[in-house]
Amino acid sequence: MRRRSELENARSDLDRAKSERDQYRESAADAMEALERLGAAFDALPLGVVIVDTDGSETLRNREAARLVDARGTDALAARALADTLLEGTAGPTGRVIELHGPPARTLSLAASPLTSGAGSLGTVAVVQDVTERYRLDAVRRDFVANVSHELRTPIGAIVALADTLASVNAATEPDVYNRLANRVAHEADRAGHLIDDLLDLSRIEGGDLQREEVPVRHLITGSVDRVTASAGARSEDLSIDGDLPNSTLLVDATQIEGALVNLIENAMKYSEPGTPVLVSAQETPDRVQLIVRDRGIGIPPADRDRIFERFYRVDRARSRATGGTGLGLAIVRNVARNHGGDVTVDSREGEGSTFVIHLPVGASDQIAE
Repeated sequence: MRRRSELENARSDLDRAKSERDQYRESAADAMEALERLGAAFDALPLGVVIVDTDGSETLRNREAARLVDARGTDALAARALADTLLEGTAGPTGRVIELHGPPARTLSLAASPLTSGAGSLGTVAVVQDVTERYRLDAVRRDFVANVSHELRTPIGAIVALADTLASVNAATEPDVYNRLANRVAHEADRAGHLIDDLLDLSRIEGGDLQREEVPVRHLITGSVDRVTASAGARSEDLSIDGDLPNSTLLVDATQIEGALVNLIENAMKYSEPGTPVLVSAQETPDRVQLIVRDRGIGIPPADRDRIFERFYRVDRARSRATGGTGLGLAIVRNVARNHGGDVTVDSREGEGSTFVIHLPVGASDQIAE
């Protein structure tokens, strides 16, 4: 009887041990699943995360941190900066920004903070973030504001000076001087107005708001040419459409596309001598339409071709100011083309002329009857 009782107790202890073992295995499996989930979550973070324990040994580095900080070549600077930031973070939250010259050039933000619990320190956590684009956009904004201030200051300053002079002139005794000053005031006011209009256009276009409609390619070309011809005066004879125009249509914002073409045509006429032709044409491929403006003007130096589509960039500032340019026309053209899923390119030779091409994807290919 006693032996049977001992056997039953042993069997009960064994069953209990098996149950505890199963619970332990289940808890361990749950813990492993939680760790894997946590690791996957860390790797999915758009921020780099590095954790070290109290003796400085690294216990975790997620995928983004490994990508941003790889101790090879110039990235050794990032690794050293991260180590320093982690060390400083043991005493309290700290951070720094470092510039890596690359290539590619990058700007990294590093921040560290101690990990603590009721039992004391658990180590330090650092967050690494690539802020290259943010810093680039900040620089663009600062440059833009500085350029706008500079460009507006010139005509406004001229208007103030001319107005002061005009106030001291007697219109009755010095009508020629009075009229000349008044015309200069009007010219500078018009220049400031054009700059403001271009800024508003650029802001609207960069917003990407398009009013698309199916428009025949020939209407875009002829409409743009007619707009320039109406204001070109004697030079209207220099402007013409070159060759037959495609019969296809484009699904575009006609106002934006015509405005971009007008900018290119007016630039071509400004930077070419009277009597030299400015030709506007269009070509099509199965998936693209090219709107082309060609001149035989002064051309663009090779060093400037990569920058001419930047806002306020001028190849020849003196000539641009003389012709009344705001420095925004080509930036507007590029943004219009990209808004439509296309781009703009230039082929130019100094002293021989330039060819600008707006490349647009075909949005509708219905043929339009002649």
